[in-house]
Amino acid sequence: MKWYLHAFKNYSNFKGRARRKEYWMFLLMNFLFAVIALLLDLVIGTGILVYILYSLVSLVPLWAVSARRLHDVGKSGWMFLIAFIPAIGGIWLLILMATDSQVGSNKWGPNPKEDNSSMNQRGGGDEIVFLN
Repeated sequence: MKWYLHAFKNYSNFKGRARRKEYWMFLLMNFLFAVIALLLDLVIGTGILVYILYSLVSLVPLWAVSARRLHDVGKSGWMFLIAFIPAIGGIWLLILMATDSQVGSNKWGPNPKEDNSSMNQRGGGDEIVFLN
């Protein structure tokens, strides 16, 4: 749920990078809330009004987190438009979204999975760390 809320808080941030976890957790929660909106429409009898309203509200955060996810793999956020290529576009976009982060920093910022404190925990640093 925190990744879902994080995406909504950063709805206007098309810069930076988003981890796979951030993207896929947002997509999962977005799907669940869309299903709930559809069920609510059935119960209330409003057609698909609640679903359409929810979809419109979540559209910009979806674009923003998708652009940041593409930045994380080293692609421009505009690569999201490949989804409109018939037959292969959606598959290509799915592969990009499932690809691991580009190692190190790229032109959109530092890798969100890496920080100096975690290097020692993974054994990537040269220092010897003693735990008390």
